[in-house]
Amino acid sequence: MAAAAEKRKATRKKKDPDAPKRSLSAYMFFANENRDIVRAENPGISFGQVGKLLGEKWKALTADEKVPYENKAETDKKRYEKEKAEYAKRNGN
Repeated sequence: MAAAAEKRKATRKKKDPDAPKRSLSAYMFFANENRDIVRAENPGISFGQVGKLLGEKWKALTADEKVPYENKAETDKKRYEKEKAEYAKRNGN
């Protein structure tokens, strides 16, 4: 029965390497900026624990402290939308 389920599994369509990269969220900008700091403060920490600590730090931020990251995310979203529109025009979508 397991072999039958494997045969039905759909193959994924290959991603176009020329497609624009998705925009990052405010949290991702925060995490990218603080990941090395968390690792330096906690040597030997596992990958999962780094994510957990970053999530806790993000939740502890006030709305005012999140504003710079939200601004970066908004700028990146506009970049993505512009690149996506240009990509669609080039490829006739």
